[in-house]
Amino acid sequence: MLRQTIRMTAASKVSLPSTVAMNRIRMVNNWLGTRVNMSTTAAKADAVEADVLHRKHLSSRTFVLNRPKALNALNLSMVRNMTPQLQAWDASDLCKVIVIKGAGGRAFCAGGDVRQVVELAGAGKHSEALDFFAEEYKLNHMIATLKTPFVAILDGITMGGGVGLSVHAPFRIATEKTVFAMPETNIGLFPDVGGSFFLPRLDGETGTYLGLIGSQLKGIDTVLAGIATHYVPSDRLAALEDRLSELETDNHDVINMAIEDFVSEPLHEHKYALSEHRDAIDRCFHFNTVEEIVAALEQEKTPFAEKALKTLRKVSPTSLKVTLQQIREGANLGIADCFRMEHQLARQFLHGSDFAEGVRALLIEKTLDPKWKPATIEEVDREQMLGQYFRNQAPKALSLSSSATWNEYPYSRYALPSEDEIRKIVLGQSAGSGPLQLTSEEVADVCVKKSGGKIGVREKVMEVLSRKVTKGTEGELKWIN
Repeated sequence: MLRQTIRMTAASKVSLPSTVAMNRIRMVNNWLGTRVNMSTTAAKADAVEADVLHRKHLSSRTFVLNRPKALNALNLSMVRNMTPQLQAWDASDLCKVIVIKGAGGRAFCAGGDVRQVVELAGAGKHSEALDFFAEEYKLNHMIATLKTPFVAILDGITMGGGVGLSVHAPFRIATEKTVFAMPETNIGLFPDVGGSFFLPRLDGETGTYLGLIGSQLKGIDTVLAGIATHYVPSDRLAALEDRLSELETDNHDVINMAIEDFVSEPLHEHKYALSEHRDAIDRCFHFNTVEEIVAALEQEKTPFAEKALKTLRKVSPTSLKVTLQQIREGANLGIADCFRMEHQLARQFLHGSDFAEGVRALLIEKTLDPKWKPATIEEVDREQMLGQYFRNQAPKALSLSSSATWNEYPYSRYALPSEDEIRKIVLGQSAGSGPLQLTSEEVADVCVKKSGGKIGVREKVMEVLSRKVTKGTEGELKWIN
């Protein structure tokens, strides 16, 4: 009804809108939390919603990514829309929680609008093209280091740029519609937006596998992998948002408990999509060269390995080698330095050929036949790659709005326990007293208690133990390295 009022107001005028009419439009527009294009003609005074909407409700503040026809793909306009508002909300005592979600029901954010970036680079405007990456990474880093609780609702496709807007947040909510992927090697780029930080911190070599192959994870599997922190059915999201807006505190633990009230009961019969392949992933993807990974996969002789090999031979060879190196480097860097490294990598990719070629073949002309240069993994000289992408420092490093950094996520406790945390409990390292000779059920009990009864912990622990432990002569658990 309110939007109809705006349209009727605009349509009823044939000349410049009166001051009263314009004030009325502004008043209704502000109430809606949207933007109206205030042009010089009444026809153009009709409501035109922004590509990111800002909404206020009690103590919550919400960003709505509003390009549903483009699956909410992130562009520079959206980044510049959100950045100053995020800073303002983070500084406001009235704002207790910040939420981000996507419009349209199909996607949270399907990635960055790389077509525009490639067009700028192709026109020789490399500096302008690099601005997108620089400002995007600054926003990603800001989300990672906010003091105000930040909740990302991944209700739909979440890839590339959408991952950067969510994966570094303390609360990342998956639904049955969530589809996660980092498919950048497929278009001749690399998994950026902080991929060099979060990928090496996933269980085992899961991050290396996802970064190189670009495989999808869906729904509850994103929680089991550590990408999302909670699984909430989409029909509960509206009630969850209402509950968050009613909270009068910005205490992260309280926010977490509120979200937990809406989490779906674990699917006891659900099998983690990567479970049967996790041993092979760790066995094949722990190497530091792509050639060794390929050789290891060739030895597997399984449908899983064959599918992985087919992908590795199809995507950009340069992207593969840069991606593997960035993941290995990122494992030992703080999050701020990871973004600075990625900014340097983006600069080099804009001057190369594979990124433009991948976007042309897959996104513009859709011929699906990119001509990579070099064309094969073997033709990409490792030393030359290291010199060009990692040792050739940019004249000006990425400047971040905050100096805040850390080497591990400060709110990782809100996710399911990592494989490494489970290992430490089995070995008694978390207690500092040596092996506790616990049974599998007792290990799960310890983890559940430590998490405050978080739903899904027991299932994650038992899945890990089914792969990673054997029983000794006296029934004690022994961790398999």
